[in-house]
Amino acid sequence: MKTAKAPAAGPVYSRSGYDVTSLSEVRIAELAKRLKPDEANVILAKGTEPAFCGTLTDNKKEGTYICRLCGLPLFSSSAKFDSGTGWPSFFQPFDPAHIREQQDVALGMVRTEILCARCTAHLGHVFDDGPQQTGLRYCLNSVSLNFVERGKDLPPASRR
Repeated sequence: MKTAKAPAAGPVYSRSGYDVTSLSEVRIAELAKRLKPDEANVILAKGTEPAFCGTLTDNKKEGTYICRLCGLPLFSSSAKFDSGTGWPSFFQPFDPAHIREQQDVALGMVRTEILCARCTAHLGHVFDDGPQQTGLRYCLNSVSLNFVERGKDLPPASRR
């Protein structure tokens, strides 16, 4: 008796039109070769950069914050606010489908870790003490992000 093969899964797109299909481990390893050791420690090993040291903490320019590893747009400058914590903070993602959440019980506390939905890069954590717009504070590591200024094209990897 023959069994029918399931059709190959096609790409998955977010409401904003970006391909959020999970990358293979091989592709993630290829992209990781470009990372500096401090970036790899945060992005791949779930580390944290020191507070008030990130290059994007005080960035006031308009634009889009994208994943340093795969280029997926993650946050817009219009959702950025000064949380006083020492890390770039946002009250909502660029598109909810671009962020994956999972429980983090490291360091003896329960937190919600945020990851890039496409490549699983560690971005930071989300807390429920944000501004009124959403009540959320997405607290990011600058090394997990690249910034594309408004008016400039996102890199081709953003669309994949």
